[in-house]
Amino acid sequence: MKIFWAFVRKEIYHILRDRRTLAILFGMPIALVLIFGYTVTNEFKDASVAIVNQANDELSQEFIEHLTSSGHFQLVALPQTRDELETTFRANQAKLGVVIPPSFSDDFYRQKAATIQLIADATEPNYATTLVNYANQMIRSFQQQKNQMSEQAPYSVAVQTRMYYNPQLEGAYNFVPGTVALILMLICAMMTSLTIAKEKELGTMDLLLVSPLPPMLIILGKVTPYAVLSFIDAIIVFVLGYFLFDVPVRGSVPLLLALCLLYLFVALALGLLISTKAANQQTAMMTSLFTLMLPTMLLSGFLFPIPSMPTILQYISKVIPAKYFIQIEQAVMLKAAGWEAVAFPTLVLTIMLVVLLAAAWKNFKVVKA
Repeated sequence: MKIFWAFVRKEIYHILRDRRTLAILFGMPIALVLIFGYTVTNEFKDASVAIVNQANDELSQEFIEHLTSSGHFQLVALPQTRDELETTFRANQAKLGVVIPPSFSDDFYRQKAATIQLIADATEPNYATTLVNYANQMIRSFQQQKNQMSEQAPYSVAVQTRMYYNPQLEGAYNFVPGTVALILMLICAMMTSLTIAKEKELGTMDLLLVSPLPPMLIILGKVTPYAVLSFIDAIIVFVLGYFLFDVPVRGSVPLLLALCLLYLFVALALGLLISTKAANQQTAMMTSLFTLMLPTMLLSGFLFPIPSMPTILQYISKVIPAKYFIQIEQAVMLKAAGWEAVAFPTLVLTIMLVVLLAAAWKNFKVVKA
């Protein structure tokens, strides 16, 4: 037992001296509790809504103010036609559309029955259902408010609901794009960081650096196999999603694959950056899991809608590459959107690629020196 406790003390001292291990032991549980506590929620606020107000009268304005006064909906656009509303959806500017007919006020006061149409972007089925359900509640409360103010026969507002891009609310329509983003990030970034960290841990990286091969050629030789395998994996997931789960690819396939390659290079650059910082495989793996897998799953909109999260997490999600790639996939695959709809997320991914490559190259030169 004396030997055993001596060995235990030695391990405790070793852990206490290793700041990275301490950060993983105590930082990860705290981070997981905070992230899950704030992201796993069915509530939402400031959901983007576009309203086609064909009535343009006092009653319709009262209804719009009632709908947006709760803080759950944020009016982002006032398109004039349904075609403009669909353009708003394709550009990912709104998640819910409300169409108020021209005869809204007349039907409400004279016929005692008016109709409002709710149109939701169902590329995220659960989120779309939540928005429609809450919008229905707001419409019912508006109706009750008007009935309390009137001594005449009760007023009635009927609701017509339509789900764009995913009318059956199939979960696979959201699952397949998110899975592709997660797979590419894990395989490219994690495996790249592990393979270079392994060379550093075994001491063979020093042998490679003093060889006649240029450093850039060494890096490319290390990451190319993972890039090819990851791209093949992405194609396999797309094919399986199409044939097994009927997930369509309504837009341009070459555009989708080209932007898939861009995201793949961003993941590779992240793996290279981690490998230049990690001294061994264990550090590289834990860093990859903590900084890549969990944010990709929780803060990209894959599992939980970003508008439901606290403001600080919404800002953090802006630096998660998977968020922009999932937006690209949903726009091209489900909305048949063209280049103009994916230009902004593509620009963000391109900037991320340049910044990550520059940081990885700078750290690699420092390590070499």
